[in-house]
Amino acid sequence: MRQTFKLLPELFGDGEMAGIFSAERTVLAWLRTEAALARAQAEAGVITDADAQAIAAACVPGNIDIERLWSEAVNVGYPILPLVRMIAAALPDGPNGRVHYGATTQDIMDTGLSLQMGEALDHLGALLGSFGDALARMVAEHAGTVIAARTHAQQAVPTTFGAKMAVLLAEAARQRERVTTAAQRVRVVSLFGAGGTSAAMGERSSQVRQGVANRLGLRTTEVPWHVARDGVAEFGVTCASLAATAARFAREVVDLSRTEVGEVREAGGHHRGASSTMPQKANPIGCEAVIGMSGTAGALSSGLFRAMEAGHERAAGEWQVEWYVVPLLAELGAGALATAAEVAAGLRVYPEAMRANLGAEGGLIMAEAYMMRLAPALGREKAHDLVYQAAHEAREHGRALADALRDLAGPDDLAGLGALPIPPESYIGDAEAICAAALDAWRDDR
Repeated sequence: MRQTFKLLPELFGDGEMAGIFSAERTVLAWLRTEAALARAQAEAGVITDADAQAIAAACVPGNIDIERLWSEAVNVGYPILPLVRMIAAALPDGPNGRVHYGATTQDIMDTGLSLQMGEALDHLGALLGSFGDALARMVAEHAGTVIAARTHAQQAVPTTFGAKMAVLLAEAARQRERVTTAAQRVRVVSLFGAGGTSAAMGERSSQVRQGVANRLGLRTTEVPWHVARDGVAEFGVTCASLAATAARFAREVVDLSRTEVGEVREAGGHHRGASSTMPQKANPIGCEAVIGMSGTAGALSSGLFRAMEAGHERAAGEWQVEWYVVPLLAELGAGALATAAEVAAGLRVYPEAMRANLGAEGGLIMAEAYMMRLAPALGREKAHDLVYQAAHEAREHGRALADALRDLAGPDDLAGLGALPIPPESYIGDAEAICAAALDAWRDDR
């Protein structure tokens, strides 16, 4: 089978997720569905127990010629007809005519996909847990480590590194809820026949569906979803969203590890992030991979909304979008989470650099603090204008903000300030409480 080489998942993808959507596991999911169908039909009295046992015994990978399966699928357009023929060929007369009884191709493929998506979301949940745990350790350790909060890429007010990571941790907790909910929704059987009416299955179709669902650990449904692809889209969007959360962390690390900032750095190692020409380089290659995987996943996920446009009772090309996009989204989401968890677990944090950067521009980061201390006596607007003028003076002439403010304001105006300059750690608001709340939410959601 021809395959294109994909460098990004090859280097940074997740092996377990690649296995879940491998050709072998995909075919196995179809075989499990066909076996469950036969056993459920026997239980409902549609076929005999003996036929069901024989069919289930024949639904094994050893009876499937993979290369022939794909070559014949090209001609048919779908792989289930040749799969069924190979299962039947391994059976004697009688049970060989009961394989795939009353089902249609998409029933088998969608039910198999449900098994894979459910397993994939379980694995994504585990990876998210590792990422969140690494974030939680940083939140706890650095709840009081003061750092510059930045808005529009400029220093704004003081916060703590723990509070910065707490926002990500809370996002991870919400993502865990989404993964759990999505995993419940995608685990649903598909078994409604050619036009979605279960006419070929007969009056026992609902019983058979329930039997298949029970055997595969899926939910049943009384409404077909051959062209209702919102569940598959939810799976793909969940994968892309998880990758985006990982990428937000990765972008933060990239920005904070810039040479001129130097507040964090990815874990080092011999030639890790090395340049072929600049010996000094230690590039944040883990974060770069996460950002690349997230960007790709976000773009790919849009294809699933096109798949949702499928018309009538069966798609005419839209379904095939999923065949390519869904496995890649799962692998990219898993790769992004796994790589982000590795970066977070080994991240080097430099509080001394954070402290030094707080003094950039002569302490202008404390401008809001000065304004709010002056506001009770002067009023907010007057206090704002006074500090604004002092900030302009400090920036233009390379002075400390506190000194510029002393020169511009009268003694009465400065009475409410107390000792100058105001230390950054005195103006971190609820940062430590934010850390505690995020940690509680992450732990309580277990």
